[in-house]
Amino acid sequence: MKNQEIRSLSADELKERIAAEKEGLQKLKFAHEISPVENPMKIRHSRRLIAKMETELRAKEITN
Repeated sequence: MKNQEIRSLSADELKERIAAEKEGLQKLKFAHEISPVENPMKIRHSRRLIAKMETELRAKEITN
């Protein structure tokens, strides 16, 4: 997801996406603990995507 796409989402949509992404990250980490994931960079990408979305959500909360 690109930064422009993240900016275009509303606050409620961001909250939903963050929750879904956190759940996916948790599952990915658990799967990685059991047996190595094919592409461990997915974990890093997911963490960074969550951080970007949380940053944008916070920016929207401050402006309102």
